[in-house]
Amino acid sequence: MQISDSSSRILAGMLEARTGQQLTMSRRWRLETALSQLLRERGIASIDELITILVMGREPSLSTRVVEALLNNETYFFRDRVPFDLLKASALPELARRREGSKTLRVWSAGCSAGQEAYSLAMLFAEDPVRWNGWTIDILASDVSESVVERARAGTYTQFEVQRGLGIQQMIRWFEETPAGWRAAEALRKSVRFQVHNLLEPPPHPGRFDLILCRNVLLYLNDATRRKAFDRLSAALSPDGWLMLGAGETVIGQATSLETDREMRGLYRLKDQSAKAA
Repeated sequence: MQISDSSSRILAGMLEARTGQQLTMSRRWRLETALSQLLRERGIASIDELITILVMGREPSLSTRVVEALLNNETYFFRDRVPFDLLKASALPELARRREGSKTLRVWSAGCSAGQEAYSLAMLFAEDPVRWNGWTIDILASDVSESVVERARAGTYTQFEVQRGLGIQQMIRWFEETPAGWRAAEALRKSVRFQVHNLLEPPPHPGRFDLILCRNVLLYLNDATRRKAFDRLSAALSPDGWLMLGAGETVIGQATSLETDREMRGLYRLKDQSAKAA
């Protein structure tokens, strides 16, 4: 399917205006694949025809569906594994020490996609009941896409999705096979709250988090937008909290308020903050 340059530019502009994400030339090959299902559902013959409908402005909801289709929602349980090993072995035990007085921990999974990252976090806590007995663990998961947030909240995955990153024992323990797919156990679903949120907006309630995961989200932002996102993340971070990014992301040269934690490699903290107990 041929896509005109003007149609590509219009779609790229829509995506950036709504989400801050850039549709670079290297990603434009995804247009046909990303929009094919929507075109079939609506009986639209081509992307150029879709653009004509959008430009006429008669169906505002259609533009929302187009933008959500263009978002990259690739994720899986315990993605890349090493970051979760770091959390389990070092970061979470240290946060438990720092928050021993309040026994309250707030975690934010920003750009959660279909929820696998948030449920992976919930499993880390649930599988260490002795350490977290009596604690209030608030896990917030957010995404700019309303459709993926709805899907994450439902907690139902295909056979392929539930097997990506999970061992057989975890899959059996935390998921139940249903006619609709593999659904997360009720206890797991109740341990995470989901909401639609744009990373470029003010931080969601409660506004200060002890741990923020924002992995593989900032890759698709331009420099100016990425700096704004880092400002938002910094504002949402507790004074001695940590930010975790994706493997290909860094704060170096991009965020004035954040720095690498030399004692907890792979995590970032606010500058000029000592790791004192809260």
